[in-house]
Amino acid sequence: MSVQKLEPEKHITTKVLYAMKQAGEKIAMLTAYDFLTAKFLDAAGIDVILVGDSLGNVIQGNETTLPVTLEEMIYHTKIVKRAVSNALVVSDMTFMSYQVGVKEAITNCGRVMKETGCDAVKMEGGDYIAETIRRVVEIGIPVMGHLGLTPQSINKFGSYKTRGTEKEEADKIYRDSLLLEKSGCFAIVLEKIPAKLGTKISKSLNIPTIGIGAGANCDGQVLVTHDMLGLIEDFKPRFVRRYASQANDTKDAFRKYIRDVKEKKFPAVKESY
Repeated sequence: MSVQKLEPEKHITTKVLYAMKQAGEKIAMLTAYDFLTAKFLDAAGIDVILVGDSLGNVIQGNETTLPVTLEEMIYHTKIVKRAVSNALVVSDMTFMSYQVGVKEAITNCGRVMKETGCDAVKMEGGDYIAETIRRVVEIGIPVMGHLGLTPQSINKFGSYKTRGTEKEEADKIYRDSLLLEKSGCFAIVLEKIPAKLGTKISKSLNIPTIGIGAGANCDGQVLVTHDMLGLIEDFKPRFVRRYASQANDTKDAFRKYIRDVKEKKFPAVKESY
């Protein structure tokens, strides 16, 4: 299949992502939680920036994403959006901010959109939140779905192992993907599922799939930025490709600074007033 490169857009929208899938152009997505990272990503030409509840792990130091609050997501999303001119900014809806009921989900999604200026929200789950997604989309809030390994359900799963390896679960993930598309999702993240299942879902949907450990045939890919920059040293899943070794570089820079201060080499005359 030939890939048609679309003309650059001033701002990526959900319709642009749909057009990218139809043209065979892959979608690049990374996470950001702060102004400077978001600014760098946008300048580099990233298509989608996810303000993920993964900030609970990489920013707050929690073992899971569950402690992250709606107010914290609003705070970080507002900061990220302030730095972005071109990319589509998606904000994760936090655990228990949309699962209780449709009314509460609409209220919380509305808060995120109004207070941050983001372009869309993301929700984890399948059939049990399909009606919630339908109602949220109906009032004008774009929703990105998330299937496979859903970190907010870690206490239910009991581990971060690959999902959909057995036929029954694979069939359910597939059915849920069709249902989420029908409910109005503009895209679906597929996390840590067999590549064969990722391919099947991607070929069956009209909307884009964004893979993270779901194989090369998804319509796009997403990673946690701290992982791909090599800032996280104690988490090395096979789906992460490290494009830098910033943990070592950063610690080395800190050591050099400490040494220069201790040895009275910093500041020099030219660095003083």
